[in-house]
Amino acid sequence: MPIITISREMGTGAYGIARELAKKLKYALVDGPKIASCAGDYGLSLEILQAVDEKPPSYNTVEDRARAASLNTIELILLDQAKKGNAILYGRGAQDLLQNCGNVLRLRFIADFEQRVERFSEREWIDPDLAQELIRRSDHQRGGFIHFYFDRDWNDPLGYDLIFNTSRLTPGAIIDTVVAAVKDAQLKEADKWSCDEIEKTILVKKIETALLRSEELEYRPFRIEVDEGQVVLSGYIGSEKEKEAALRVAGAVDGVQSVVDELHVVNYRVYKDKC
Repeated sequence: MPIITISREMGTGAYGIARELAKKLKYALVDGPKIASCAGDYGLSLEILQAVDEKPPSYNTVEDRARAASLNTIELILLDQAKKGNAILYGRGAQDLLQNCGNVLRLRFIADFEQRVERFSEREWIDPDLAQELIRRSDHQRGGFIHFYFDRDWNDPLGYDLIFNTSRLTPGAIIDTVVAAVKDAQLKEADKWSCDEIEKTILVKKIETALLRSEELEYRPFRIEVDEGQVVLSGYIGSEKEKEAALRVAGAVDGVQSVVDELHVVNYRVYKDKC
């Protein structure tokens, strides 16, 4: 059965639909509580989880890079759950994280702003003005996370397979549509090779995380390619010493058999000092 990802605007009622869909399909719902329950096994504290979850990362300081590494850890939780199959990944850019997998049904939930405010204020027992502020802030944060982290417009319809307007469709109609869609033969056919893509993505994320956590390196936008345990590490780096460290760190990651060096040393500080 294909993996389902859900992207949602706050106040659309997507969570209730996701829970019912998980029950009907007998899928695991990988949401905030599920991630929190797994966090300790990945060395991730609940405090850090709350601080970085669905928030755009920064890479300026060592502390920033540690937070970005924690965000990668959340992605590893999602990927490990996806690898098990029969999973609904709720939010957190899962549709972009698994963009190279063909067995993913990408759902998007939207609704009229006024109705979202009404639903949210009733659900949380808060003033509608406060609900408006919180929803706008949520939209800005989630949209910023997708734009910064995945370089994609959160509202781009091409990022999804099915978009549901919950102002116009009932939960029952939406669930029936999704249940029919997961039976698509094309999604089932993609199961055969998508597991390998997930394994590759997991290894890439492990390498990224190790590089971010290394105190020997400043952040660099490394390009990491994986093929059956062989890793190609490319991009630009500030010194030969950092280059050696990057290759060593990548090579020490479990699952890496060899590292191909395509890094170029460019000392940007020399050019900066001349300006």
